[in-house]
Amino acid sequence: MNTDFYRMKRLPPYVIAEVNAMRAAARQEGRDIIDLGMGNPDQPPPQHVIDKLCEVAQKPTAHGYSQSRGIPGLRKAKANYYYQRFGVDLDPDTEIVVTMGSKEGLGSLANAITAPGDVILAPNPSYPIHTFGFVIAGATIRAVPTTPDEEYWRALDNAMAFTVPRPSVLVVNYPSNPTAEVVDLEFYERLVAWAKRNEVWVLSDLAYSELYFDGNPTPSIMQVAGAKDIAVEFTSMSKTYSMAGWRMGFAVGNTALIAALSRVKSYLDYGAFTPIQAAACAALNGPQDIVESNRQLYQKRRDVMVEAFGRAGWDIPPPPASMFAWAPLPPALKDMGSLEFSKQLLTEAEVAVAPGVGYGEEGEGFVRIAMVENEQRLRQAARNVKRYLTSRGVK
Repeated sequence: MNTDFYRMKRLPPYVIAEVNAMRAAARQEGRDIIDLGMGNPDQPPPQHVIDKLCEVAQKPTAHGYSQSRGIPGLRKAKANYYYQRFGVDLDPDTEIVVTMGSKEGLGSLANAITAPGDVILAPNPSYPIHTFGFVIAGATIRAVPTTPDEEYWRALDNAMAFTVPRPSVLVVNYPSNPTAEVVDLEFYERLVAWAKRNEVWVLSDLAYSELYFDGNPTPSIMQVAGAKDIAVEFTSMSKTYSMAGWRMGFAVGNTALIAALSRVKSYLDYGAFTPIQAAACAALNGPQDIVESNRQLYQKRRDVMVEAFGRAGWDIPPPPASMFAWAPLPPALKDMGSLEFSKQLLTEAEVAVAPGVGYGEEGEGFVRIAMVENEQRLRQAARNVKRYLTSRGVK
């Protein structure tokens, strides 16, 4: 039997899985691993959201197939969120579709709009679905930087001038996973103008829209006049409402792209479990205390982590947003590489982080640190890191 499957040949080994497997093995041995590798929120959703889930799940009629595009009430709730948060009007029937997390939405849209051989512009380093969703669909990836400076715009222009066939889609992700970089509304205004001029679709991943720090709210590309002509934006309830395992996300924007995504999803799934969608409505329509409390929680953790790790001998730039820090390897250990450094940190310091090379070759020399442990555990991690660095002669 032929097991040389076409798409498997296009997917490289997932290097982050190596560290994950080591972490799991260490925990099976009874070791106390401080897991700062996976962006898995450690806080529960609001109680009224859990109550709504249980309430609707008690109804005998709630257990059949749901709607692939999302129940109408949930799409309306998302439209209200965009109006309240960004001042953007969206049609719940033609400009919004519910996805099973932003990751599924990005992957499904990639399959909906990509032909084998298409060229896609995607950031490097980036969250894997931003590239491999299109790789699975048969596309070729041309990397562009993540840092939104003039070099970014030169890279976009060079890609359009020297790539055959011309790129058809650009993926952007701010606040960035993994780098935590952010942009302002002026960036999106310039981006929309560039995309229209070059006839390129823009897919914006805004999963960390509400985890911004120091009083600097993150903008949406949809705030730009004319953005709906060329863009779709993905958001998620995973981090904002601590609902990661619920798999609730949204795509909003251009009607043609939303229709394409909806059509593909109609073949692939029947939508999320109806009680989960009803509970998501309760989250969006109900008290928003958790949004601000989560924002403050992660900002406090950020400050503790930067201070504690700095005293341990590892200087980490404070991220302006997201639940991640993008940390350069300690200079004395840079030649080790991010994968080996992550392995040693796990085995010798009992601290798990994600190797930067797992997010693309431009991620080499960095690790991603997820702020998903409480302040006490972060300080403990810093003590463990200090012990490890001292053993390596780093002061």
